[in-house]
Amino acid sequence: MKGYWKAIVVIGTCAVLLALSYVWVVRWDMTDDKHYSLSEASKTLLKQTDAPIEVTVLLDGDLNAGFRRLRKATLETIEELDVYADIKVKGDGLKVKGDGLKVKGDGLKVKGDSLGLSPIVIHEREQNGKTAQTTVWPYALMEYKGRKAVVTLLKNTRGLSGEENLNASIEQLEFAFMEALHLLQQTETPRIAILEGHGEPDEAHTYDLMSALSKYFQVDRGQIAGDEVDVHILDGYKAVIIANPQTAFSDTERFVIDQYIMRGGAVLWALNGVRFSEQVLQSEGFTPILPLELGLTEMLFRYGVRVNPALVQDFQCLPIPVNVSSDPSQPNLQPMPWTYAPLLLTSQGSPITKNMGQVMSTFVSPIDAVGGEDAIEKRVLLATSTASRVTATPGEVNLSDMNPDVKAFVYQYVPVAVSLEGVFTSAFAHRMIPEGVQTDEAIRKTGLKTRQVVIGSGSVLLNEVQKNQALPMGYDRYSGMQFSNRDFISNAVLWLTDSEGLISLREKTVALQLLNDQRAHEKRAQIQTISVVVPIAILALIGGIVFVIRKKKYEQKV
Repeated sequence: MKGYWKAIVVIGTCAVLLALSYVWVVRWDMTDDKHYSLSEASKTLLKQTDAPIEVTVLLDGDLNAGFRRLRKATLETIEELDVYADIKVKGDGLKVKGDGLKVKGDGLKVKGDSLGLSPIVIHEREQNGKTAQTTVWPYALMEYKGRKAVVTLLKNTRGLSGEENLNASIEQLEFAFMEALHLLQQTETPRIAILEGHGEPDEAHTYDLMSALSKYFQVDRGQIAGDEVDVHILDGYKAVIIANPQTAFSDTERFVIDQYIMRGGAVLWALNGVRFSEQVLQSEGFTPILPLELGLTEMLFRYGVRVNPALVQDFQCLPIPVNVSSDPSQPNLQPMPWTYAPLLLTSQGSPITKNMGQVMSTFVSPIDAVGGEDAIEKRVLLATSTASRVTATPGEVNLSDMNPDVKAFVYQYVPVAVSLEGVFTSAFAHRMIPEGVQTDEAIRKTGLKTRQVVIGSGSVLLNEVQKNQALPMGYDRYSGMQFSNRDFISNAVLWLTDSEGLISLREKTVALQLLNDQRAHEKRAQIQTISVVVPIAILALIGGIVFVIRKKKYEQKV
């Protein structure tokens, strides 16, 4: 009778646990890198959804091992998201016919909506020496309440190997899906402002900047001007961009920007520390460099940084075409290194620049962090290489200086862009309110916690114009190379305006476990034999042990 009741208790307990499993999901992530854990920001965003999310993964077909790993990680990420929201995976991937997906020309059309997606072609060398070509669509389509967004699964960073790029892509999957979902959930587009009125570049040279940011924001341009300026004129903007000004700011403008920061506003400063003329340099072959007085030195010093009136030179730089011919009628243009156009290194310690390639720049000023005792968290975003030098002002930039002495490049990792986060102190804390400011409030001496980014060059966020056509940010038309300027600026502004903490997802790290291809090929037969024989031998051993134990047990009873 006791055995009967024990069976009832066991069955009842199992039934209760089974019922609880349908309403109470418990998950343990036992991986070292917490690969299967979502951040609290992602969970919050997913729980805010009140309709199904449809996801179509286009990455499918005859994929190599690396892309199969990326596809597997993508599906695992979607499965993890499905715990906190209703995720429906549509179809089996990209189909040339059926399921509403049709490839026409160079772009992808989904049920009549052109998304402008282009595939990438992978060339691989097989073991027999032949080259195989595979076309891959590294995208996923996300649809929520009738709105569509594209999730780019592959991050192709220049300078990284294929394995490193695939691993970086896997690290960014959660951020990529959450960024797309965040855009789909937005009912009102946030606004940012680009300030004008101080000789900033025109719209043609900031076209790609506005194009990149218009994906996330409504981008306005305007001046802080007038006889009576409302101190709250900037309050409607999530962030303000000050892009390469050439003339000084007035007390009124500085006060309005300062108090905007004190009320929690975010600012991206792209400032040159020196004044120079590229037109004079091109026509005369040299240009003097002098300190550029913008009236912002005291403000930035109070916030924790100083843009120095100097220029950095770097042996890791862009080439420029130089005429080496002595005959003017027969020019001979040859690429020569231009140390005043450094290729800047990106920090892996910030969500803005993690897994990002080099950033192109010209005429860059070094930045110092000041006020080390304050509560401002400072991170270096961009820096020079291990062979750099600093040219102080007043000085001269000369095109004839194409072969400088490498022994003079003694500086390493000179910071040229930093991020600031914390509670800032007002530059007007002990001053009067300037004339021309319309306000009934007292000066805010300390502010709310906010963020700023300071870049020592305006060139980082500008684009060139060729034949009335704006080129992308970070594109060098002489070498044809594309650098990471666009991603850097986009991530910087997203970090400035990120109240949900989504940008922190870019800091997620997945350990890269690379296979030694040469060793695997040399010991292929041995590895295959072990993989087949050892499991069978282990099973046979366990079976033999069980057989011996059972035999002894029942022999004793007999």
